[in-house]
Amino acid sequence: MDFGFWIGAGMNEYEFKQRTKQLALRTIKLVESLPKSSTGAVLGKQLLRSATSVGANYRAVCRAKSPADMVNKLRIVEEEADESGYWLELIGESGLLSQDRLTDLLKEFNEITAMVVASQKTIRTNNPECNANPKSKIASPKSK
Repeated sequence: MDFGFWIGAGMNEYEFKQRTKQLALRTIKLVESLPKSSTGAVLGKQLLRSATSVGANYRAVCRAKSPADMVNKLRIVEEEADESGYWLELIGESGLLSQDRLTDLLKEFNEITAMVVASQKTIRTNNPECNANPKSKIASPKSK
């Protein structure tokens, strides 16, 4: 279903699926290189869970039933990409791996987060019904 948006600079659905899958594969390799310590295991599992979830949840975005559904699913992708960045920061700042090993992955997660946020804004702009909750009892300041 096409709701009138592209991810990033003209990146289509297939290309973004591939990008998120490659990011997950790179993350898997990084997690495998973590020290075999309790901290490495815990942070590695957290990073692995959130990083692989980015691509899996983007696939759900591609099956959205409406613009509002797409925005909600993109929010999950945003949260998982941002969380992955957090775990990478902790891994680096704790000294488990050097910052140099993490820079490219962290940059990629930040870029994906930014693209997903921009896509949400585009969908909301092109589909004003995404901005209102008809069941909400709270009046919007714009509707007063």
